[in-house]
Amino acid sequence: MIVFAEAAFHDLEQIFEFNHERDPATALAHLEAVRSAVLILDAHPKIGRPAGAGSALRELVISHGESGYIALYEHAPAEDLVRIVAIRHQRETGYRGK
Repeated sequence: MIVFAEAAFHDLEQIFEFNHERDPATALAHLEAVRSAVLILDAHPKIGRPAGAGSALRELVISHGESGYIALYEHAPAEDLVRIVAIRHQRETGYRGK
């Protein structure tokens, strides 16, 4: 099962708002790219790269256009759960609040 932390929902809202201001016609496509990529984690939760040495978090690189997004997530195998913690644009330097 895939769940989103409240902060990740906020990140999705910011992604939509930013893209809607730039090009309203494609704003939903950005969210769909993230959603489609994240669904892969249900079947392949270890597909993402480790977020750092010793970290239990992983990063899923999501291609979209010339760049894309990165979803920070954790996998709890005992619960069969993937929790999306944060999402950022690939060109951002870090996650909000992290």
